[in-house]
Amino acid sequence: MTPPLLTQPLLTQPNCVEDDGSWCQTVFSWTGNEWLAMYSELLIAKPLNILMIVIIALLVRYFVHRTISRLTRGNGGKTPKLLVPLKERRPESSAMALLSERRMQRARTIGSVLKSLSSFVIFGLALMYALKSLGIELAPILASAGVLGVAVAFGAQNLVRDFLSGMFMMVEDQYGVGDIVDLGEASGTVEAVGLRVTTLRDLNGTVWYVRNGEILRVGNSSQGFAVAVVDFPISHTSSVEKAMEVALRVATEAAAREPLSKDVLNPPDMLGVDKITSDTITLRLTVKVRPSTQWAVQRRLRVAIKRAYDEENIEPPYPHGRPQLDSAQV
Repeated sequence: MTPPLLTQPLLTQPNCVEDDGSWCQTVFSWTGNEWLAMYSELLIAKPLNILMIVIIALLVRYFVHRTISRLTRGNGGKTPKLLVPLKERRPESSAMALLSERRMQRARTIGSVLKSLSSFVIFGLALMYALKSLGIELAPILASAGVLGVAVAFGAQNLVRDFLSGMFMMVEDQYGVGDIVDLGEASGTVEAVGLRVTTLRDLNGTVWYVRNGEILRVGNSSQGFAVAVVDFPISHTSSVEKAMEVALRVATEAAAREPLSKDVLNPPDMLGVDKITSDTITLRLTVKVRPSTQWAVQRRLRVAIKRAYDEENIEPPYPHGRPQLDSAQV
């Protein structure tokens, strides 16, 4: 009589082996191991599924970032494709190097934001699919993440405000690298524009870091054109008509020759008497010039008008002698 143990198979097979095309059946047929076949879904199928999700997410992220990089890259001084549909305020006659740097920084900043957002969305979806493949319920996790997100957003509301303000400044092109701006608390030349902080350097060389969320108003002296305003006082005993005629003639001649001719856009305009006090009569003259050149134009015109007034005996309010001005100063 054969013992009962000898009638039993050496290996038992799990019930899942009967499922055609299942991982359990495949692993059991390859290895003959019951335990490995029973846990094949957890040890093989799900890790492979997660690995496939990660690979797909990395590939999608790579192609998305590559597309964004191509859109933010300008060739030969051309406007990056990403900026074509956006509004752009730029100087009428600015240097190409400065304009190119402004465009490049604006495109790079917007591109970096798009890359960060795309990475967050792609990896977030990949994580959700990975958790779902492990059989984990996503509803409680999403609810907890929502509560945590609200708490973080409340605690970092200043950071969020700075970020959103920086985004709107970039999209609207309120200012860029090289612009001379007045941001209220600080004014100077823009050296860098970020999503959280704008960097300025004032006339004294001091670098200011201004948070974008704290910028309530922007005065930009470098968009489109600027106006050089020249005020010059005369005494009550001087002829106003003659003073206006001499100032306009001298300013027109100075604006027509180097070095002012490259900065002046329109001929000078004599506005006339701007202010009368008990001691002085102030005349005003304006000139439309290239952006950021108004101060240099004002200084040169003042020198030219002062020299002409001395030659024409147009007295200042408080005459104390007439210093001679070198013609090279004009």
